[in-house]
Amino acid sequence: MNKNPNKLINEKSPYLLQHAYNPVNWFPWSDEAFGKAKQEDKPIFLSIGYSTCHWCHVMEKESFEDDEVAKLMNDTFISIKVDREERPDIDGIYMSVCQMITGSGGWPLTIVMTPDKKPFFTGTYFPKQNRFNRIGMIELIPKLKDIWLNRKEEVLNSAEEITTSLKQQNFNSQFAEIDETVLEKAYKDLLERFDDTYGGFGKAPKFPTPHNLLFLLRYHKRKNESKALEMVEKTLTEMRRGGIYDHIGFGFARYSTDQLWLVPHFEKMLYDQAMLVMAYTETYLVTKNTFYKNTAEEILEYVLRDMTHPEGGFFSAEDADSEGEEGKFYLWHEEELRNILNKEESDFAIKTFNVSENGNWVDESIGTKPGTNILHLDKSNKELAEEFNCTEEEFVNKLGNIRKKLFEFRKNRIHPHKDDKILTDWNALMISAFAKATQTFNNNLYADAATKAYSFIEKYLTDKEGKLIHRFRDGESGLPAHIDDYAFLINALIDLYETTFEIKYLKRAIELNEILIKEFWDEYNGGFYFTSKQSEKLLTRQKDVYDGAIPSGNSYELLNLIKLARLTTNTDLENKASELVKYFSGYISRSPSAFTMFMCGLDFLYSSSSEFVIVSETADNSFISGIDFIRNFFNPNKVLLVKNDSNSSELNNIFPFTADMKLKNNKTTFYVCRNYTCNNPVNNIVDLENLLKQ
Repeated sequence: MNKNPNKLINEKSPYLLQHAYNPVNWFPWSDEAFGKAKQEDKPIFLSIGYSTCHWCHVMEKESFEDDEVAKLMNDTFISIKVDREERPDIDGIYMSVCQMITGSGGWPLTIVMTPDKKPFFTGTYFPKQNRFNRIGMIELIPKLKDIWLNRKEEVLNSAEEITTSLKQQNFNSQFAEIDETVLEKAYKDLLERFDDTYGGFGKAPKFPTPHNLLFLLRYHKRKNESKALEMVEKTLTEMRRGGIYDHIGFGFARYSTDQLWLVPHFEKMLYDQAMLVMAYTETYLVTKNTFYKNTAEEILEYVLRDMTHPEGGFFSAEDADSEGEEGKFYLWHEEELRNILNKEESDFAIKTFNVSENGNWVDESIGTKPGTNILHLDKSNKELAEEFNCTEEEFVNKLGNIRKKLFEFRKNRIHPHKDDKILTDWNALMISAFAKATQTFNNNLYADAATKAYSFIEKYLTDKEGKLIHRFRDGESGLPAHIDDYAFLINALIDLYETTFEIKYLKRAIELNEILIKEFWDEYNGGFYFTSKQSEKLLTRQKDVYDGAIPSGNSYELLNLIKLARLTTNTDLENKASELVKYFSGYISRSPSAFTMFMCGLDFLYSSSSEFVIVSETADNSFISGIDFIRNFFNPNKVLLVKNDSNSSELNNIFPFTADMKLKNNKTTFYVCRNYTCNNPVNNIVDLENLLKQ
């Protein structure tokens, strides 16, 4: 290891700190770096990744820790490292460049650009030497140096053309007529790509993409389409049985490298846990199958146990690698299981988890030895119980006891690196997950986790003006918030209100929504920018609506605008939602299945949504029964207010339409409006149920 640190040593990002002792003279993204590049007339080598990225580690070990490569880089470039999770604004711009030029992207992302930030070369992972039809760093760097020194005019012209194309992308929205038929088109697109054998969409690699499933659940409800629900259940079942799920410690890996969900890319991301909890929770609401409930609760157990800061915020990710090998922490040998468990238990575990002496996975690229096994199931608990000639309950209990023994053993292994930075947007998704799980499973432990996490955001990720901050780590808050921070947190605050009925959460949601509109809305063209008016000026201000691994801020904000409009009766918010749909209509109409969280918003917009106001002096039996009834059926397109003596005047001020909503017959009273029409208030669950059946 290089004894002298580079400029990354004072950073907070775990990813940047991982590179602080590279022999490459790394800079963080800074005026100092760009000033030095201009002064020395050198191009910028920009490398973007994140701390739990396997191929980022490979490129570091192979090239950035190598003295020969570092010497070439230091001679040719000013080199900058960026953590994509800290600076998604920078990552978004240069990833768009990579996709525009090469047709694909990924991390590590490699960009070579002029000192004024204009790119002229891009790619992802580069080995040290030429390999697998990839040019190596040893060959690439001298070529780039020669081009910069001897063909600079070409380079500058190319960089200018790329930058112009990038900027034009942002304003080329072509408006299209859009109505609820776009939902059917999205469904048919997903149906066409659905894998009937293994679930999920497409072949390999396979990502969980839970928002696809959230949309399909809504489509199932809208059209009573059984195939939509079948796709959801098949996908969630196969993923839960597959190697992508950690059967010992719980939680899902980021994606599967194969079609079968067997071989994961082992890193665990907070956002995946959050979105998958939502998918499993909603599927339980639709089906009442406890398999989905149990899975959601296991994921939440993992998050509370391994991914939670003592003050309540949630950490970002766990690495795929430990001891220099991908997945080593999670893999098992048959002999190992026999040594840990007694004969009966080991026979049971080996058969249940499909373990063999030869192993079920050998990854020669990282030298994993034969005999390594990824634990996975290939049958349901009921089918396995029949094979073991026991009841399903007996099977589950026995499996649970074995899991605990293996978990205790695994705790002594060297753990993967944990990225312990706390991000506002990902935390907001997790708050929503805990809030929805509270409502569905009636577990106050989850409510406590959600409210504590929001208190963390209030304390550490909110500035004196009430604006959000993006990242907290190691006692320091920093980096400007972007649209995802605001949109995801507004949604989480609405979920928190509907969990606790504390009016402060709705008030804060409204405040943040006002900031978001003021700071991020494009007043000339429409749509929300990714960055605020106050953010650093980059090559362009992007607008993102694509729902990739994480849904876009614009998609979530569409839902927020609709919900807040229905809660407040503020028609300006309804109009803003319509403008948002109009701006992105061209993109969406061409390929609606790429925007499935936006489709969830459109489903709300085009549905006969429900508004509930419950007036109650105390949380009496009628109130509790009413809340439970409303929560216990799948009705995603609803909003809910609770009015009582303690909040009556405040509620009336914020939501004036509630002023005339009072107790009827001095009993807890339910006011229900559906599809812009209000019904007579009722006092009992039978009448409430009848209203909802109309």
